[in-house]
Amino acid sequence: MDNEGVSLPLFHYHLMMPWNDLRRGDCCRSLESISDGYYCKTCDFFVHKNCGDESSKYIEHPSHPNHTLELGSYTYNKFCTLCGIYIVSQIFYHCDICDFSMDLNCAKYPPPEVIDISETHHHKLTLLEERIDFDCDAKCGKITYGFPYKCHECDVAFHVDCVWPLLEVHHHPLEVNHSYHPWHPLKLYTGQPPDYSDGTCRLCARKIDDRLFYHCSSCNFTLDMRCVLHPPQQSLMDLKAHDHQLTLLPRLRSFTCNACGLSGDRSPYICVQCDFMIHQECLDLPRVININRHDHRVSRTSVLGVVNSACGVCRQKVDWTCGGFSCQQCPGYVVHSKCATRRDVWNGKELEGVPEEIEDIEPYVVIDENTIQHFSHQEHYLRLHVNGVLFDDNKRCSACSHPICLHSFYGCMDCDFILHQNCAGFLRMKWHVLYNERLTLVTNEAKIFECHACGKLSNGFRYQHENRVFDVRCGSFSEPFVHPSHPDHPLYYISGDEIKTCNGCNMWHSRVLNCVEDGCTFSLCFQCAILPQVVKHRVEDHPLSLCYGEDEEANGIYWCDICEEEVDPETWFYTCKDHQASLHTKCVIGDFSGLMPRSTIEGMLTFEVVLNNSVSRPFCRNCKLHCIYPITLKILGTSEYFCCFDCLKV
Repeated sequence: MDNEGVSLPLFHYHLMMPWNDLRRGDCCRSLESISDGYYCKTCDFFVHKNCGDESSKYIEHPSHPNHTLELGSYTYNKFCTLCGIYIVSQIFYHCDICDFSMDLNCAKYPPPEVIDISETHHHKLTLLEERIDFDCDAKCGKITYGFPYKCHECDVAFHVDCVWPLLEVHHHPLEVNHSYHPWHPLKLYTGQPPDYSDGTCRLCARKIDDRLFYHCSSCNFTLDMRCVLHPPQQSLMDLKAHDHQLTLLPRLRSFTCNACGLSGDRSPYICVQCDFMIHQECLDLPRVININRHDHRVSRTSVLGVVNSACGVCRQKVDWTCGGFSCQQCPGYVVHSKCATRRDVWNGKELEGVPEEIEDIEPYVVIDENTIQHFSHQEHYLRLHVNGVLFDDNKRCSACSHPICLHSFYGCMDCDFILHQNCAGFLRMKWHVLYNERLTLVTNEAKIFECHACGKLSNGFRYQHENRVFDVRCGSFSEPFVHPSHPDHPLYYISGDEIKTCNGCNMWHSRVLNCVEDGCTFSLCFQCAILPQVVKHRVEDHPLSLCYGEDEEANGIYWCDICEEEVDPETWFYTCKDHQASLHTKCVIGDFSGLMPRSTIEGMLTFEVVLNNSVSRPFCRNCKLHCIYPITLKILGTSEYFCCFDCLKV
């Protein structure tokens, strides 16, 4: 497999790898006999080679002779005008003048206007040109609105994709003799697999979803069209997977894959000499890769050999006797094979044979024990100031834009440039659990951006790759993450579809940091995880500390001294040292805490970032209330303000 990326701008915005895959293409949704194509590991997106190489930006098509059709790669609720099928792949030809859309499959192989499928219906069927409500006579149970084939004599209708396999029957033999099932011929079937079948292919274990397959009812043996057209090799020598020749065992048999440690139920490749078994899909596991959970490359190994270890991605126990990925520089760091190669963890790049780039990612040079030269401010030296200052709105970190406030910081010896000591140590390049390409610390742009992790606006330093941007507080996240609110157990990001409640804000989030200890359900969203532990606000003379909520049985009602509304004692809030004040975290921090005061923001309007520290608070242009948050946005050259992100969006 070639390692060089291929650009297919008509189809996809990422570089794609030359690939060989027996699957339906995301380009035209058809199953190609020739399986060469291009694949994006990041998006799990596959394009047939002939679609990628031969498709044109503009075409003339006989189904729409009046106008030229243009290839598009975006669609919302679009249906193919010819076949009526929803354009799942988001690639289609379109006429803006007529609102005519056609998927790639119909552009290549348009459904005939009239068909004859006497095996199913004794009259000819005509493809309607307008969408209608109908009940599909194939009893498929799918939605009943679209462009059907209709019999005008019997008043019955069929989905196009319900009768299309019946047309394809004529292009395939009704019976085949297959080398992996020599006892009986396999018969061609259409529609759903028999009820007694498990609905999956005996060789590749894929679900039968092509509505066209071969089956032996005597042996309950099913093959999908992929494995009929391109059966897996009976034996192979793949030193990338194993040192000896491997032989396919085409039968139902429970086994544990030596490459990934997971169980299988059919057709492994085996090495009798070593008692080695491997899933077919594990044959192509890469050898050396980067994953977004670790700073070093990880390499595939046949036996992990680290007893009582946990996977660096899912945090579950690994079987040390099986294969996986391990770090050569960090003893004990191991990852399941399936976890390491997930598309939200790995960028799809095989690095075996690729020299590792040795880059200086340290952010500063040490001049002496109290002096550094930071790469973002090379013209002057920075001097360390321990314990910060009590509070000064004008002393703000250039990286995170937050006030210094009791934190140690580096200050420029010749100008007003300041960095928190912690912010000064952020690496120039790093990986992040929410993105599978390495991020670069950008310090020379003051453009506003929205952090991908916490959703907050910022114009300070950022970690960035292409259009994915993190502020430095979220971007510097690494595992294990220890938070003072949960000191006994570290937190990890476990990706998945489950939505959890954050213990900080008591709101539902899809991306949270989790405690993985048995029985512990503690979770934190990124926005709560980066809340400062100590802040200063003008309503209190003393610094405010972050309080991690009160006991559910606590008595009394809490009121915020800023907005004068009730505070939920089970959520986090800020309080002073005598605990006589309770303040909402948003009221103390605001939505624009990541913006540097006195900076300007260019957009449809030009805004000035303004500290809300005057005696009289300005009115918000949208909500018509006094702005209570510490930083507001003012339309440049006017007296109109916005107090928060919600008001700005309206």
